[in-house]
This record gives sequence, structure tokens and C-alpha cells, in this order.
Amino acid sequence: MPFSSIIGQPKAVNLLTRALNGNRLAHGYLFVGPEGVGKTTTARALAAHLFCQTAEASSPCGHCSGCIKVSSGNHPDLLIIRPEGAGIKIQQIRELKKSLSFPPFEAELRIIIIEETQTMKREAGNSLLKILEEPPPNNLLLLVAADSEPLLDTIVSRCQVIPFMALPVEQAVAIIQRNHPEFATEEAEALAKLTGGCPGQAGTLYNDEVLLLHKECIRALSAENGTRAESLEQALFLAGRLAELKDGLDQLFDLLALSLKENMIALLSENKKTDPDVPSAAREGARERWNLQRLSAMVDAVDAARRQLARNCNRALVCEVLLLELFA
Repeated sequence: MPFSSIIGQPKAVNLLTRALNGNRLAHGYLFVGPEGVGKTTTARALAAHLFCQTAEASSPCGHCSGCIKVSSGNHPDLLIIRPEGAGIKIQQIRELKKSLSFPPFEAELRIIIIEETQTMKREAGNSLLKILEEPPPNNLLLLVAADSEPLLDTIVSRCQVIPFMALPVEQAVAIIQRNHPEFATEEAEALAKLTGGCPGQAGTLYNDEVLLLHKECIRALSAENGTRAESLEQALFLAGRLAELKDGLDQLFDLLALSLKENMIALLSENKKTDPDVPSAAREGARERWNLQRLSAMVDAVDAARRQLARNCNRALVCEVLLLELFA
């Protein structure tokens, strides 16, 4: 993967590109920033640049043995350490030390990517610090962390820090659609906003069932009113569907709140582009029924349901009360 495929992180890419071109790589880097903004992807891209056997530093070829082994995760000189359980353990760092006592197998350099470094406890951190204080030759450590605050100050000071930022919505949408072509543009836009510009979180936080249920709820709420009995029946039916969700109810509440807030913005700005998945006639009918006060009350109802869910209240009852309030 070339650096040109890294979207929305120009500062990080420029810093690494200059280091590569000037042959001035540090012995250790700390990639720090929110989850899902491309830190690990960039670390793998750097590995591809360094292990590529045919390309210039500006772009790995993607076809040589080194590139193929990096992309498949089978390069013997690329070590990836991930948390075991709640965090990275001291035993993992001890095993790393043993590996570093030997020269690289194939390449001139061994690369170690430590993911979620912020989960490392003090004992493991002190062991890693010894490696950074006396870095063995021909080894490059890439620490990836969502936050540098939990790390030992001495670990941070021994690394060159590369900051990563949340992405603008447009760039986050592009990444979500590249990684998840099954998401429609409207879904990708909603996920980009809900993840706060961290597109890597979209696939893990939001599944197809959550997105489908969100569509069904918004369509039903935007449809022409039937009788009171029909509205109650629809509310209870959807409440049952929500309660049956094994995972993602929190995320569904987030999506509902976002849609309602966007309708509020549309009313304030007279913007006609809201809820593209809902037929235009239904949207116009919804605008006639929903004023700002009503939409605000609906958002409050979703927030209340989220708080009740966090307190481990009965899921079925929480969903039933919420849907009855939304359809009132």
C-alpha cells in the first residue's frame, strides 16, 4: 500500500516521506490519534515501503515478494503485537526482546508494530522502555496508540511522535465507501458523522442489521399517519425488532438521534435535503407534522432511552417506551 492511498493524514505522510527520502528514519515512532483514522494502515504502508524489493521510496510496487508478504501478513521481519485480553502483557514484551536478539530473517530491517500501546501496563511499559533506551540495530519500532497520556513519559520522549487527526466528513465517507462498498452514500455520510471522522470504526460499530432497522424506523416515522391503533401497532412491532438486536442498539439510537437532529437543521435552514432514503412525499408530510418542539422532544426521548440502556434497564421495555414516544 503506497502512502498515496492514505487519506486525510498529510502531515503524517509528509513526515514519514521526508524521513524515507533522506534516509533519516528514527529507531522508534509513536503514531497517536483517535481510533479508526489510519494509524495502523500507515504503519503497514511504511513497512511496505521499507520491504519493497524493487520500488523507489516514493511508492512500493505491490508485486514483489516483500510487498506480497506484507499485504498477506506473512513477512518474517514484520512483527505485530496486539493486546491479549485487556492489554499488552509483560510476557509479550519479553518475547519481543528475545526476537530482537537475532538479526532479521530476510530484509535488512525488522519492523515491529505494537497496536493499542496505550493498553500497556507499567510493568510492560518499563520493559519496552529498556528496548527504546538501547535500541538493537536493524530494528524499527512503530507504536500505535489512541492516546499518549497512559504511556510512560519516557516512552513518549524516546519516540518521534506522529500525530493523526480525525478526518473531515467528505474524506471519511470516501474511506468508508472504499472499505465497505455495501454502504450507500447516505449511510456512509451518517457513519462518518457518528464516528466523528474516524472511518475505521464504521465497520465494527455499525452492522447491516442496525442500518436496515434505522431505515425502517425513519421510513415509518415519516410515512402518512394512519389510525391511532395502526400507529401503536407499528411502534410495538419496531420496538420488538429493536429489542431483539444482539449488538448495536446504542449505535441505532445514535443513528436515530442524528436523523432527527438533521430534520431540525433542515427546518431551521429550509434545507430540502434530509433523509434521502425516505420518499420525498413522506418527507414533506413529516415536515408538516414535525415542528422544532416535537423534534426536540423526540431527540430527548432517544437520549433518555440511551441513558436507561446504560443503566441496564430492561431492553424490551426501553425500546417499547421509546417507540411509543416517537410515534405519539
